[in-house]
Amino acid sequence: VHAAAPYDIEHRIVLLDGHERTVHETGFVFRDETGRPLRMVGTVHDITERKAAEDRIRRLNRMYVMLSGISSLIVHTRDRDDLFDEACRIAVEQGKFRLAWIGLLDANGMDVTPVARVGADEGYLDNIHLTARDDAPDRGEMVTRALREKTAVVCNDINTDPQMARWREEALRRGYRSVVVFPLQFADKVLGVLLLYASEKDFFDTEEMKLLRELAGDISFALDHIQKEERLNYFAYFDAITDLPNRTLFMDRVAQKINAARRDDKVLSVIMLDLNRFSDINETLGRQAGDDLLRQLTQRLQGILGETDILTHFSADYFGIATRSSDEGADIAHVLEKVLSTIQKQPFLIGGQELRVSARAGVSSYPADGEDIETLLRNAEAALKKAKLSGDKHLFYAPEFNAQVAEKLSLENKLRRALDKEEFVLHYQPKLDLAKGHISGLEALIRWNDPETGLVPPMQFIPLLEETGMILDVGAWAIRKALADYREWYTQGLQPPRIAVNVSLIQLRQKNFVDVVSKAIKESKVMPHGLDLEITESLIMDDINGSIKKLTELRAMEINIAIDDFGTGYSSLGYLTRLPVNALKIDRSFIITMTKNSDSMAIVSTIIALAHSLNMKVIAEGVETEEQSHFLKLLKCDETQGYLFSKPLPMEQMTKMLQERGKS
Repeated sequence: VHAAAPYDIEHRIVLLDGHERTVHETGFVFRDETGRPLRMVGTVHDITERKAAEDRIRRLNRMYVMLSGISSLIVHTRDRDDLFDEACRIAVEQGKFRLAWIGLLDANGMDVTPVARVGADEGYLDNIHLTARDDAPDRGEMVTRALREKTAVVCNDINTDPQMARWREEALRRGYRSVVVFPLQFADKVLGVLLLYASEKDFFDTEEMKLLRELAGDISFALDHIQKEERLNYFAYFDAITDLPNRTLFMDRVAQKINAARRDDKVLSVIMLDLNRFSDINETLGRQAGDDLLRQLTQRLQGILGETDILTHFSADYFGIATRSSDEGADIAHVLEKVLSTIQKQPFLIGGQELRVSARAGVSSYPADGEDIETLLRNAEAALKKAKLSGDKHLFYAPEFNAQVAEKLSLENKLRRALDKEEFVLHYQPKLDLAKGHISGLEALIRWNDPETGLVPPMQFIPLLEETGMILDVGAWAIRKALADYREWYTQGLQPPRIAVNVSLIQLRQKNFVDVVSKAIKESKVMPHGLDLEITESLIMDDINGSIKKLTELRAMEINIAIDDFGTGYSSLGYLTRLPVNALKIDRSFIITMTKNSDSMAIVSTIIALAHSLNMKVIAEGVETEEQSHFLKLLKCDETQGYLFSKPLPMEQMTKMLQERGKS
């Protein structure tokens, strides 16, 4: 017998019960002279557990390498597609997975679209319905569970797990033995899924799952961060409400259009649109209704504009359109008419009710009105402002518009300084009791004492105060000042008549208007306060129910209410009987013409009779002649006001008149 040769081998054996074990066998083989083995001497060790531990260590090392690679990727990658593609590649190449893929939820929040896949796919995903819907045919059960339950779903033996029954044959043929589905979620919101397929069964044990959950969490965080970054980048150039280009993107695109128009010898027009009374919709129906209107309007305009036209939403109720044409007038006029009629021709359905909306437009054109986008926009806006002032539906830019806009801007700045420097004053025009012949009341009229030009007529600055909203501050000041002057006269023992202050539409619309008046009365510290209010007829009818409520509260504060300019609005007699008012002031246009025009005389007579039948006092304003006063007295008018008796007087002169009245 020759000396034995040693051997050292590892192999697997199958036990009688079917279980597999891994053994390590060492020993010697004894052979005869011919080399034929005679016997073996050695030992056999069961190393199944050790081999499993070594395999686990190798797998964990692969997991750590993969996790490190993907973590580094997340830090340095800001592109979503690159992140997903590289993450799947690292999972397959470094993690040794058979297949890795990532899918994102569609906008409906139910269905998944694969966006990256690396490994042995071979069309495997194409036939699976990836969805959270329970009733979807051919759905991937594990994906459905992961999306619905927001938790990882594991299959550690595809050959036996019923979750994979429908796809078992296809999976095994591609070498998949186990699979895990991780929902990619951030702050409890599911964004998508990550799936990893391993070549070994029982791959996903506790330690692997701990690392892989960390991996899924990192990808989820990166995905959320990228989506937020993409959204911020989107909103840098697009409007959040309408998804239209914003001002920045509009200017960039129109600048390119100008270059093309210059090259092709074409005309490029910029249209600025302003929706009429849009703020009323927001105030009465809520901001959501206003946003809904903007979206519907966007869809309507997109339906009529050409593919090369650019539509933008600047802000609030302002839209812009850029369009090219071959001439300077006809084409753009046609576009304008189509745009404005499209807005107005049929109502919008907002919150279950129909709303009719109109708009005004200003237009400027390249090259006649400017050769760059900034100039064209500025000139289109000047045309729009002129259209709003003139009442035209649309206007084309003319050079004088800019001068008017500049003058208006200068006046606005001066008015703001006037408010800060207390340059506004009140003048008082007396009201005369026709029957008794004495002063029965005063009307407070705002004047602006401009240090440069002296007293400015109210029609030159009151409309701008209302347009800019400064009338709220100036109007509140007028109420406080009238109360202060009344207190001064009262303190001097002059027994001053009540003072009526005019209220603008903007003031009356404010929810806190009654509180503003109440606060001013309390701060005046004198009773009776002597304050009355005059409100134009059309203002009250603008929101009749709201007006009735506010006027009722004011009447409870012992404030008399007069309807100013009566006869020029559209009052309903039914509403007139409900209004808590004390007096009607006949508009001066009827008074001026009453002695020469029978229709005006009839209107004046009818208003007086109507007021008296409703227990209201009647005041005629604009009385300038004895003849007018005589007829008004015959018609039983209660009071007159006008230059026949006195023009509006400053505080000092009004004080002298009250003093002289006290002596007589």
